[in-house]
Amino acid sequence: MTVDKFPDRVIEIDQEQYLYFGGTAYLGLPTNKEFQELVIQNILNWGTTYGSSRTANIQLSAYDAGESFLASHIGSEKTVTVSSGMLAGKLVLEKLKKETDCFYHLNEIHSAIQIENSFPILLNGKLNDRLLDSKPEKITILTDGVPSFETKPADLSFLEKISKSKAITLVVDESHSLGITGKNGSGIYSSIEFPVKRKIMVSSLGKAFGLTGGVIASDSEFINQIKELETFTSAAGMNPAFVQTLSDAREIYKIQHQKLLDNLNYIDSILIKNSTILFDKNYPLIYLLSNELVEKLKHENIIIASFRYKKEAEPLNRIVITANHLKQDLDKLLNVLNDFNYRF
Repeated sequence: MTVDKFPDRVIEIDQEQYLYFGGTAYLGLPTNKEFQELVIQNILNWGTTYGSSRTANIQLSAYDAGESFLASHIGSEKTVTVSSGMLAGKLVLEKLKKETDCFYHLNEIHSAIQIENSFPILLNGKLNDRLLDSKPEKITILTDGVPSFETKPADLSFLEKISKSKAITLVVDESHSLGITGKNGSGIYSSIEFPVKRKIMVSSLGKAFGLTGGVIASDSEFINQIKELETFTSAAGMNPAFVQTLSDAREIYKIQHQKLLDNLNYIDSILIKNSTILFDKNYPLIYLLSNELVEKLKHENIIIASFRYKKEAEPLNRIVITANHLKQDLDKLLNVLNDFNYRF
């Protein structure tokens, strides 16, 4: 299905209108007029792109403004922006593989933080025995903030059970939690208080925050080390107009986040819960386990997100709620879901 304009809450396919519950614009910012005006004004000031290295002799104040806002919002000592969430993940791995004895991953993680020869944290539902032995090691644990096909942040309580002989670095990909979970959408980084030597957050900014780019958040020492990597110094930075907009739009983010929460609370008050639908009122995704229900929604002119992360995998069907959805949109969606649920 191909559309000719940004797919917001309503899309047109073959001259027919559909309600759209897909994408990743959780805060509804790409079509938000006030947000667009900020972007336009910053493009007029900073241009459409800036191809120079971040270490060049001319420095742009936009980066200081945007990265200071992100550090405050996320609750980290420091942040650095890059051109994409994928690059953010790969830069962190490039740095850590030089100082990590062993990598571990929790569940199926996004490719941005995947690395060869990483071991699963859980084997047959139990903590990997390698994490329990007394061998002194520097280990890095990789996890998504909210795992795929889940509606709650990753359970990190296993960290307390890892042998004290392990020096733990925790890397969390918050591409689908930054801007959504936590106070005002701060994500989960600041709430992680488990015993780790260092915690690092990477995230796309092209999801909830509505701007093409990525961010790395951690302590000041680590961020400064990232800035010294040749991959970072030889690459152009995130569009400075977009980085400046991050700071300028801080109040818009709060307003849109509250609208999103209001929509989720409304759904929670009406949706009939059962085992074919996975939903949590604090997260804007509804996972559907029934292909029949997906077809029923389409018959009612409702299009949801359906895609494969891997070529051979089954389609992942999910309803995406945004701050832009209106009450009547949600009512139509809920009528279909609840009518289907009565049969179970």
